[in-house]
Amino acid sequence: MSQPPTGPSDPAAPPSAENAPTAAPAAASSPTPESAPSPVSALPVSAARRRKRSALALAALAGVAVPGLDPARLALPQEESESLHIVGVIDTRGRHWEVLEAHDDATGASLDAEAEVLRRIGRIVDDGRLTFNVPRVAGTLRSEEAHIQVRTHLEGRPVDVSALHPGPGLSAGVGRALGELHELPTSVISEAGMPVYDSQEVRDRWLSLMDDAAGTGRVPPALLSRWESALEDPTLWRFRPVVVHGDLDAENVLTAGGAVVAMRGLSQAHVGDPAEDMAWIYASVPVDCLDSIEGAYDLARTEGVDKHLRDRAELVSELSLARWLLHGVRAARDRIIEDAVAMLDDLADQVGDEPLIEPREPRLAPVPGERVTAAPDATTHEVTMVPVDADDDDSSDDLDDGYDDGVDDGDDVDGVDGVDGVDGVIGIIDDDDPDTAPVTPLRLAHDSGSSPEGA
Repeated sequence: MSQPPTGPSDPAAPPSAENAPTAAPAAASSPTPESAPSPVSALPVSAARRRKRSALALAALAGVAVPGLDPARLALPQEESESLHIVGVIDTRGRHWEVLEAHDDATGASLDAEAEVLRRIGRIVDDGRLTFNVPRVAGTLRSEEAHIQVRTHLEGRPVDVSALHPGPGLSAGVGRALGELHELPTSVISEAGMPVYDSQEVRDRWLSLMDDAAGTGRVPPALLSRWESALEDPTLWRFRPVVVHGDLDAENVLTAGGAVVAMRGLSQAHVGDPAEDMAWIYASVPVDCLDSIEGAYDLARTEGVDKHLRDRAELVSELSLARWLLHGVRAARDRIIEDAVAMLDDLADQVGDEPLIEPREPRLAPVPGERVTAAPDATTHEVTMVPVDADDDDSSDDLDDGYDDGVDDGDDVDGVDGVDGVDGVIGIIDDDDPDTAPVTPLRLAHDSGSSPEGA
């Protein structure tokens, strides 16, 4: 199932599952999956949970929610958590459905918001603008005692990332599907009432999460410094917000015939940072498949290549551990706290004092030959300055007669070999006869104070 939401959501919102995130080694730039905020994180959870129904009871209610649906038998999936019960049903016409029952108001509101997103994406699929499908909501049944939603069951198997191979096959298909998702118009999210964050809001939410994690006193100082440096780097946060899946994992990417055929689990979809989805890619897929995935992803995007996408994905990965820690602290779950602290310590040992983003300082181009640092008062050549009368009409003509303009006319200047056509050579006027002075070649000294051989 899905991992705990670890995107830039409300730090107080608890993860949706008990599966802890795992941080990949930083040296490999392989972050872990990150999810975005739940669209109903700010909604109050009903104090009185609804009674749980049996699978047969839900199948019967599906027939009430969808006219013409006559249940024949149960099928997969058969899943249940504290907040949601899912039952597969086959009707008398052979159609496969999924019946979802929310156990509280917050989960019910989340189902309704996701349904609006699915309806809008479904229309885009029907127009042929997506190569993968999404679940279609067929009906909803709401009452004081029940909140039930019926959706189509998507055929396909969860992607087996360990079996991916580089090249134009399934690896490229995963990249293309994710790129197409990120190219969806943001209106499919905003019009459905799901969260919309700009780049600054994404950054601020991560900062808030980091501060809260630091307040627990359980995060290694080296990690806090590493995260703070990345969060304070403005170049990292210049990206165009896109439609983000928010809970991307193998279970939510379905494949068949060597292609991605569907995506599901969009309850945490939002507009935000594409790195939140890419974090799972870098954490999960074989390293030799990354080029194929990234290449197909870039081709599916109309925007230029995001140079810092992988950097932010790695940051998302590492901060997921901080969020897992916060969940354990706020829920008073010692096991989760110990698990998170152990993973944070392991990460700190892996990265040491290495910054997440390497400093971008100006670099000097290497100069061939041995470099000797000159003394502060050293000079390369003695140059005599000659005053030139600007009012003398003939002065420019006379100077041009002796100046090397870089055009090789076949003649050397006063016996000096190799002057004509040499780049980076400056003519110096002899003060003995400024009107008829020959040109003496002088190569520019370097910033180090030394002069090249032969100057």
